[in-house]
Amino acid sequence: MLRLTDLTAGYGVAPVLRGVSLEVGKGETVTLLGPNGAGKSTLMAAITGTLLRRDGGVHLHDENLVKKSCHYIVSSGISLVPEGRLVFAPFSVEDNLRLGAIRLQGSLKERFDHVFGLFPRLAERRRQAAGTLSGGEQQMLAIGRALMSAPRLLLLDEPFLGLAPIVVLEIKKSLEKLRESGLTMLIVEQKLDIALSFASRAYVLIKGRVALSDSTANLARRTDLQDLYFALATGHA
Repeated sequence: MLRLTDLTAGYGVAPVLRGVSLEVGKGETVTLLGPNGAGKSTLMAAITGTLLRRDGGVHLHDENLVKKSCHYIVSSGISLVPEGRLVFAPFSVEDNLRLGAIRLQGSLKERFDHVFGLFPRLAERRRQAAGTLSGGEQQMLAIGRALMSAPRLLLLDEPFLGLAPIVVLEIKKSLEKLRESGLTMLIVEQKLDIALSFASRAYVLIKGRVALSDSTANLARRTDLQDLYFALATGHA
């Protein structure tokens, strides 16, 4: 479904991403690993078109989106759950979700029912200001907002960051339901235990390049994984 070919992107003269190539198949869940500063969030921005300085290939099926606007990319079926949630604090839960459906082609009621079925707590708090929600509830809202556009590909940038373990389990169960429904997902994650148990394949991004790719089953069996991860990050592999 998603194919990146020799993708280069950055914020200034020097690129952050340096020839990144990866693939995510239809219905697949793939994780993107890497230390801070590796370029993971930049990659998400390059895919969604919120980063203008990009070149190479961002193919959704057979269409190259690298020169397309972010609203066109959303309409094409890609939706992002950003790092840090970024909900609209003064707006109600319902209004935050409605904003996610601006490019929706279909029934708004069906999307609300889908999100509230996945996260019943959001239904209970639908009139409540987003800024008064707990961190876990705001993360549910951020995921729900991304789902309101009925995406074919869901991008999640560190969806478990800063959450209590019990909330991590709750959100992970909801994402498992999405995976079982056949939704394609690309997830940025730093916690190896979560990433390797949830996704089917993994790419390791180091200093803007793909340093390693393998199935999560193979990576989980490696006893030297932590050492390898450190060695790749420091350039001593």
